[in-house]
Amino acid sequence: MITDTTFFTNEPGYALLDRFKKTLKHVQYFDVLVGYFRTSGFHQLCESFESIDKIRILVGLNIDRKAYDIIESVRSMGEFDFESHSRTKKIFSEQTASEIDESEDSYEAEIGIRKFIEFLTADCLNREQDIANGGNGKKMELRAYPSENIHAKVYISRFKEGELDFGRVITGSSNFSESGLVANREFNVELKNKVDVDFALNQFETLWKDGVNISQEYVETIQNKTWLNDTITPYHLYLKMIYEYLKEDINLDEEIDLYLPEGFMELKYQKQAVVSARKILDAYNGVFLADVVGLGKTYISALLAQQLPGSKLIICPPVLKDYWEETFFEFGIQKFRVESLGKLDQVIKDGADKYDYIFIDEAHRFRNEYTQSFESIHQICFGKKVVLVSATPLNNTFDDILSQLKLFQIPKKSTIPGVPNLEKFFKRLEHKLKGINKCDSAYMGIIQEGSKEIRENILKYIMVRRTRAEVTKYFGNDIDEQGLFFPEVEDPRRFIYQFDEHISAVFSQTIDLLKKIKYARYTPLLYLKKELPEFEKQSQRNVGGFMKVIIVKRLESSFYAFRKTLDRFVESYVNFIDMFNKGTILISKKVDVYDLLDEDNEEKILQLIEQEKLERYNTDEFKPELIEYLNADLKSLKAIRDLWAVVDSDPKIETFIHDLKTDKELKGKKIIIFTESKETGDYLFENLNRHFPDKVLFYSSNGGLLSDGKKPVPVARDLIKENYDPTCKVQNDELRILISTDILAEGINLHRSNIIINYDLPWNPTKVLQRVGRVNRVGTEHKNIYIFNFFPTDQPPCPAGTTKHETLAKSNEWS
Repeated sequence: MITDTTFFTNEPGYALLDRFKKTLKHVQYFDVLVGYFRTSGFHQLCESFESIDKIRILVGLNIDRKAYDIIESVRSMGEFDFESHSRTKKIFSEQTASEIDESEDSYEAEIGIRKFIEFLTADCLNREQDIANGGNGKKMELRAYPSENIHAKVYISRFKEGELDFGRVITGSSNFSESGLVANREFNVELKNKVDVDFALNQFETLWKDGVNISQEYVETIQNKTWLNDTITPYHLYLKMIYEYLKEDINLDEEIDLYLPEGFMELKYQKQAVVSARKILDAYNGVFLADVVGLGKTYISALLAQQLPGSKLIICPPVLKDYWEETFFEFGIQKFRVESLGKLDQVIKDGADKYDYIFIDEAHRFRNEYTQSFESIHQICFGKKVVLVSATPLNNTFDDILSQLKLFQIPKKSTIPGVPNLEKFFKRLEHKLKGINKCDSAYMGIIQEGSKEIRENILKYIMVRRTRAEVTKYFGNDIDEQGLFFPEVEDPRRFIYQFDEHISAVFSQTIDLLKKIKYARYTPLLYLKKELPEFEKQSQRNVGGFMKVIIVKRLESSFYAFRKTLDRFVESYVNFIDMFNKGTILISKKVDVYDLLDEDNEEKILQLIEQEKLERYNTDEFKPELIEYLNADLKSLKAIRDLWAVVDSDPKIETFIHDLKTDKELKGKKIIIFTESKETGDYLFENLNRHFPDKVLFYSSNGGLLSDGKKPVPVARDLIKENYDPTCKVQNDELRILISTDILAEGINLHRSNIIINYDLPWNPTKVLQRVGRVNRVGTEHKNIYIFNFFPTDQPPCPAGTTKHETLAKSNEWS
């Protein structure tokens, strides 16, 4: 029995769904006219539809407001043919696929949709008559009305002959969806008079006639474009999973909005790095940006900073402070501060809590946690998200990585999948090296095996790193379309210079004497009678090792720089011994050699060592070995100085000048000469400027040196950009030879040149790569890059010198 209720609001006892369930069992023909139709709610009524002979559903195109506004504006100009049937089908198909994707993943919903498809494909009771009346002969027929937005909600029921009366029409606010039938508060009214039913039916027939049949498109959409596709294989599911995991990287253009300064190209490999880095940063509180040298890690950092809210602190080497500030300003970054590695105490004093993100350039500087610098940076990073920028996060040992991980991961409560205890993981790797000499062939095998474990178990989750070969392979089309390429790095070439018999003998005697020196002047605290904490012992060893490297490096660099270094060492020893003999000495306890690595001014290095945070000691607090070693070291240094006092020639500079004038790859070309020593740079400028007047510039931490005198740092850098940076707005061609210390090995483009000459070679191979990275850049016009190194004859090459570095300059770091 049907009650006399007239209004349906979806309140308890007045739900539209309940009304349909009561009446539809008597219905022969059921017509629906709605603006919104949701198949996922069909399961609520599918059982009630079983007994109906013919169901017709006419829907409007459910488009969003933005699309509607566009359509209306174009339609007003008479340029839009929205009546296109194919367009209507396409829109409905897309909407259907979207609806199913977003629908509830339930058994009931699936049954309802499958039943809907069954009705669309099954013949109606009187197929021939239906076709004769303009139908498609199926139990259910679905059409979309293309010309106007349908706002009406009308449900017309015509009862079976002999049952009840003619029919009913329900109209109001409810769409054919679960919300309209049950969930939403609606207002609908049921009309029972035949005249009302006829009027509604006539209106429906008029609209139905112009509707586009979309029954087949609906079925194909459900079966082919949604999760209800019965032909989906495990492989398809795998591809879907991969897509969902990587869709941020795949849909780069949709995921992030980047601002690029004028003159900067939008490169997909850099954009992809930003998307990946942001994802890693959110997941693990830190990320390594570790692309090989020359791929633009600073620019990627700036683009990443654009995507991050809050305040940013950038820690970088002192020589790059201006470069980072300039880059972040150009890229429109708000709320940032750039500070040098040597000013960490000042950052702490000013308060580090104000920063949300910490960017650390040259992050491998903090690979040793037994330094004051590490303690400071760890304090600054605590509770922040950290971006570590370094092409070589692992330099010497496995613990290099662990130290840097501690800046954003709790070592014993790691969030990296599968490695909850980082200390335990790295301790196991280090244990494998215990007792094995570095010269042993097994050592390198263990290092390679351990590095692979670190990559596969840790770094793959927290690092963005691409080589040139990978960028070319995966982003080659983008690079080609922009007319760019990576130049080919040729095998390193040699300037071979020859020692005469006298110089060869002096050189060999010098090496023998240097081996005897204990560098006690720079490690006095190791000889205290009182036991030192291990932290302070290591700090002293670091200083001693650093000074040993300095003097050997200067011997390789130039005879001129070596003599200058010898004089300073001798003077430093004499003063220290004199102070010791007076009963009291002043010693620095807080020297961090990592703060000195970028310093090209040796006099300044010695000042830092001798004056930083001095403490007073009585000489009786030291073991007697200290004064013995001090005197022995001074004797060896004076002996070396005497040996070199009678050397009056320099075959290295003589050979170099000759080759600059005659070698076909060098003659008349723009070249860049790198040296670690400021004094070698001065020496080179003095000699080369005589042979190539007004064409030479020497750049160091003190600024520039030209034929017409000294230039301050900003002026000198501008001159270098004008003559060597192809992206500089002002182009100049006054300079042909640029001499520089390693402070120019980062943070500037020099690829108008394609020739790098290493007058001396850093013992850290990363610096070799950084030097070449100034010219080996995407955007160069040169197809080939040439590297020249110096090699003396009549003496074997240093094991850590030429041969090793030449190999590394051509190694896989570039590939």
